[in-house]
Amino acid sequence: MSTNTKITISAQVAAPVQKVWDAWNNPEDIKVWNTAHPDWHCPSSENDLRTGGSFKHRMEARDGSFGFDFGGVYDLVVPNKEISYTMADGRQVTTLFEEKENQVLITTTFDAEAENPVEVQQQGWQAILNNFVQYVTNK
Repeated sequence: MSTNTKITISAQVAAPVQKVWDAWNNPEDIKVWNTAHPDWHCPSSENDLRTGGSFKHRMEARDGSFGFDFGGVYDLVVPNKEISYTMADGRQVTTLFEEKENQVLITTTFDAEAENPVEVQQQGWQAILNNFVQYVTNK
């Protein structure tokens, strides 16, 4: 269930846009960086990166106590520039990749859900983005 609230997160990566794009979308890379906390992991990832394609990432607690599938259908894919998708619950997400002088600003805006406080959602998504930045920087 969604609210009318939109949340925006962003981070800058010191890497060429093609490297950023590839790491963002390759299932083998996604399984490494797609976590908000070390107690969690992403054991599987499927990604059909095209407008009308879908994706599904399995998120699980490392101790096996909880897990869920995070997925959606791509509404728009513009290579190295933009990805927009709709999640299974109808919420929408847009991620922009803006390249400037061998750095990429990644900005994601998403519809908040009603179950958790906005601050918690923002912190979780930002933690995943920060993990991505660290992964790409060290790759």
